[in-house]
Amino acid sequence: MAVTAPADKRFRRARVSPAKRRRYFDLSGRRFTYVALGLAVILYGGYRGVQSVLRNSGLTVSRITVTGNTALSREDVETRLEGLRGMHMLAIDLEEWRQKVLESPWIETANVRRVFPGSIDVQVVERRPMAVGRIGNALYLIDQRGGVIDEYGGSHGDFDLPLIDGLAVGGSSRDSGPMVDEARAALAGRLMASLQAHPDLAGRVSQIDVTNPRDAVVILEGDTALIRVGTDQFAERLQSYIDVAPALRDQVPNIDYVDVRFGERFFVKGQPSRGASRKGGG
Repeated sequence: MAVTAPADKRFRRARVSPAKRRRYFDLSGRRFTYVALGLAVILYGGYRGVQSVLRNSGLTVSRITVTGNTALSREDVETRLEGLRGMHMLAIDLEEWRQKVLESPWIETANVRRVFPGSIDVQVVERRPMAVGRIGNALYLIDQRGGVIDEYGGSHGDFDLPLIDGLAVGGSSRDSGPMVDEARAALAGRLMASLQAHPDLAGRVSQIDVTNPRDAVVILEGDTALIRVGTDQFAERLQSYIDVAPALRDQVPNIDYVDVRFGERFFVKGQPSRGASRKGGG
């Protein structure tokens, strides 16, 4: 059964109006215009600032310095950097320009860096010629690993280097370019590297033949004997020949070749009759 309770007039419900939702983007047309104008001013100021930075002469490449070059002139290196002057320094891809420098066969390593204001510094390490290689019908400068640096010409007359034969494989010519056998080049490179620690001995080497990649042959200055030194212990074997050469010549005045690959046992062959041909890498 429903019971109706009388209303207590001492307690009255407060009349509370619902809160109005806050409008975060309540912009009138005038306010919107002001905001748009403010953003436009900010953007334009930023644009003008960027343009000012880009036009700053201190951020434009105006000077290129080159260090570490000896065989190459500064102009030779800068030729690889054509188009770099005038570029904005912050827009330069340093690795891309470093690779351009490394395209020179003379350059072994290179470093390109920014030097503010307005300079690019290029540091290079050149490949060092260790011999002149006879490849086909042309002569080439050879580095310490047996690799070709450049064609040998009149401008390289200051280099006093031994001659290397036997590097080429069939088909090498001046027109087709040098085609070097890797095994022969590696043998020549090891031989020349071993002589670097013995400059006096290296200075006596006149000619090297690597036609046989398992047996290098050396001719010394002032000596006609072919010295067969094998594939290792080059400096030690050459020195051992020098030590006993006078005694050998007492027994065999006209030596064709000496095989020094077997420790203290030397095998000596006299020269054939006068006018007969000799081969280096038998």
